[in-house]
Amino acid sequence: MSLSPVEGVALAEIESGGDAGAPDRDVLGRSPGQLAWRRLRSDRTAMVSGVMLVFFLVLALAAPLIEMAYGIGPREQFQNLLDGFGMPLGYAGGVTGEHWFGLEPGLGRDIFIRLIYGLRTSLFIAFAAAVITATIGVVLGTLAGYLGGWLDAVINWITDLTLAMPFLVIALALTPTLVLRFYGEREQVSSAFGVGVLIGVFAIFGWTSTARLVRGQVIALREREFVEAARASGAGLGHMLFRQLLPNIWAPILVSFSLAVPQFITSEAALSFIGVGLSDETPSFGRMIYRSLDYLQTDPAYVFFPGVTIFALVFAFNLFGDALRDALDPKSSR
Repeated sequence: MSLSPVEGVALAEIESGGDAGAPDRDVLGRSPGQLAWRRLRSDRTAMVSGVMLVFFLVLALAAPLIEMAYGIGPREQFQNLLDGFGMPLGYAGGVTGEHWFGLEPGLGRDIFIRLIYGLRTSLFIAFAAAVITATIGVVLGTLAGYLGGWLDAVINWITDLTLAMPFLVIALALTPTLVLRFYGEREQVSSAFGVGVLIGVFAIFGWTSTARLVRGQVIALREREFVEAARASGAGLGHMLFRQLLPNIWAPILVSFSLAVPQFITSEAALSFIGVGLSDETPSFGRMIYRSLDYLQTDPAYVFFPGVTIFALVFAFNLFGDALRDALDPKSSR
């Protein structure tokens, strides 16, 4: 009798937890998800990076509350705290008890509160893009892998066409076109529109890797005995996709999602750095780093705080994604 991949994961975990004749009692009776959580919880790197991610997520979600407690908004300017050259007065770029990370040279905006809202912007764009791309990739990959034939050929052709498109060139060309379509040359582009454009650009290009991953997994599963048995019993297409196939490939999809989020964070920062998508009024790591380049020697704290924040955020996501991949793989050496 052939086991499904989910049952195989549980069996491999049981066999690795003790002798064949006396398996670990803590492992017996647990689902694959519980086994993965058990492995993840025992990984110190996963726990540390997970705590960091929870901390960043809490800061992003609580941005309005932090603004109320801090007493300063992301668009407020403190020109009276700048000298005649537009540089913040005081030590380390104007760091004081009222302005924890100092002020931006030139405009005098508070760096700390803009970092909090920049974190909110980056995480919202990254998670929204990751959810959309994962949904598109899973649907197309599952249909292509299970049904095959002309549908598989068409989806593969669209995938190859999308991969052949230069992402940066199209992003640079598409964004100004959409702005001119909905806004005049002198109108201020809303933050919501810029965020929506970036999510749309990521959705157009980001689904291909998930689609190919899911397609390969489904092709490997569609001829297994448990799928043949369900098909022989008269199961419909929806049952085959959502009850037989997807529950057995959720692990690679989850890992792919966790690794896509930091990619979208860095992509958003890169596009914002070159002025694509978000305006200067919208708090963003990319825009802050771009503005700080003119003050590297005179005010290094301006580039230090956003640079360290985005580095820690992306690093924590990557570490957690790697740990999650190892936890979902019972044959991992870790």
